[in-house]
Amino acid sequence: MVPVSRAFFARPAASVAQDLIGTILLVDGIGGLIVETEAYDHEDPASHSYAGRTARNASMFGPPGHAYVYRSYGLHWCLNFVSGVEPLGSAVLIRALQPMIGIEAMQLRRGVTAPKLLCGGPGRLSEALGVTGALDGHPLDEAPFLVLARERDVPVVCGPRIGISRATEMPWRFGLQGSAFLSRRFPDRAVPHAPARGRRCPSP
Repeated sequence: MVPVSRAFFARPAASVAQDLIGTILLVDGIGGLIVETEAYDHEDPASHSYAGRTARNASMFGPPGHAYVYRSYGLHWCLNFVSGVEPLGSAVLIRALQPMIGIEAMQLRRGVTAPKLLCGGPGRLSEALGVTGALDGHPLDEAPFLVLARERDVPVVCGPRIGISRATEMPWRFGLQGSAFLSRRFPDRAVPHAPARGRRCPSP
């Protein structure tokens, strides 16, 4: 498998979020298949960048292809991939992985053994992979990160994002169709994404 380049991330967040489904994320050699993402950009009321640049969200403003790591509710670290084009301020939240490599290490970090509970949610994922604020702003194409491009198209669905109170109607949550490792099931009305036929999930 071929590592993803920084140029991959220099596109609108919603496109990057869709195309990350089925790629492999490793942090210090531990990780798995990305099965769920969410997109955010500078015009999005639910985005950290919506009100402008601050010390907390500075990494969102570029360059693309770097990590944006923040603390959620003072409890959990959340890993995002900075993306977009000028004006910057976009990122993709990595919501869930299918664990593949280093599962024992993940179990020790999380204190649980069930595979579905290791990386099903952004807080769990970061804990399992050892992601902390020390990686904020770190390039995604340099150690400890490794993002490997998918080798073939995968079935992707999209629907409304979760865990937010604004712009809840935007269909910017993406997932691997039928995956048992999603943080939450997609609604029955979720829109299928079939890249082989050129169709993409709608953007508002």
